[in-house]
Amino acid sequence: MHVVSLKKLRDFWQQHAASEQALRAWYREACQASWKSFSEIKASHRSADCLPGNRVVFDIKGNHYRLIVKIHYNSGRMFIRFVGTHAEYSKINAKEI
Repeated sequence: MHVVSLKKLRDFWQQHAASEQALRAWYREACQASWKSFSEIKASHRSADCLPGNRVVFDIKGNHYRLIVKIHYNSGRMFIRFVGTHAEYSKINAKEI
């Protein structure tokens, strides 16, 4: 998958240093993946949740952080829509972000 953009993750982990290792690991895995459907994601990320509009929520570092991506399965592109703490996630409408 082509993940757009690492900068959003980097900006976040510069503010939340405890998230860096887990976000880097997720990014490496996502870049090497060739997911064609949510079920393929779910096979390797059991805590991932599917949202409308091809969005997926990933729990990062034992659910301390949340990552929402919008996936274009046909082109293999993944757009980072949100990265934040669990508390920040609770304040957004994940279905519309």
